[in-house]
Amino acid sequence: MPESRALTDWIGFKTIIIREFSRIVRIWGQTIVPPAVTATLYFVIFGSLIGRRVGQVGGYDYMQFMAPGIIMMNVIQTSYGNVVSSFFGAKFGKHIEELLVSPLPNWLIVLGYAMGGVLRGVLVGSVVTVISLFFTHLSITHAPAILTAVFLTSFIFALGGFINALFAKNFDQISWFPTFVLTPLTYLGGVFYSVMMLPSWAHMASNANPILYMVSAFRFGFLGTSDVDLRLAYAIMIAAATAMFASAVTLLNRGTGIRD
Repeated sequence: MPESRALTDWIGFKTIIIREFSRIVRIWGQTIVPPAVTATLYFVIFGSLIGRRVGQVGGYDYMQFMAPGIIMMNVIQTSYGNVVSSFFGAKFGKHIEELLVSPLPNWLIVLGYAMGGVLRGVLVGSVVTVISLFFTHLSITHAPAILTAVFLTSFIFALGGFINALFAKNFDQISWFPTFVLTPLTYLGGVFYSVMMLPSWAHMASNANPILYMVSAFRFGFLGTSDVDLRLAYAIMIAAATAMFASAVTLLNRGTGIRD
């Protein structure tokens, strides 16, 4: 009996991930192409044009310094956007009930959607990485830092998208948080600059931005340098992933946004 339940859970979990991946590939014009075009524009405008005036940042060419930030920015936005749109779409279409009455435990439902967001984040991040190679040189200094930082970051924001979708009552409410909170935090998280370039008060304020630690840990994997303590960065990411997952499961168990 336990083996049968484990097999059922695995099939359900795998089905959610396959469905999410199929959705990403099926509408690739909406899921893959826009981030690729946007990243190209960032490299052309900020890297080629403005970068010539900026010069070097932290001993690296500005384009080389900026590239990991652009990659991580797209990972964050697409991981979040994938889950918030997919799960809210299931709520709006009234077919989420079919999943909730299945024998699949809620924590696996949350994990399945989150892994779908991770898949899209990693896929888009890989595409943007390839694009960045046309503009600058990127060498892998610490592969484990790259892999762990991108996984933890995409997992955190995929869970954030899930929680947003639970509370959202209309399509406007799934765009409010990305527009007014997520995007400003991303732009102020060291994507385009080093916090070491900021005045002391702005540097201290930046340390309260969790995205700074994610971008810095990811950039360390390529450049071997970081604006923050990596131990603190990973502690923040692991704590955030754990707290977000626990919160998402608790909210789903309570039926938040589902029974309204």
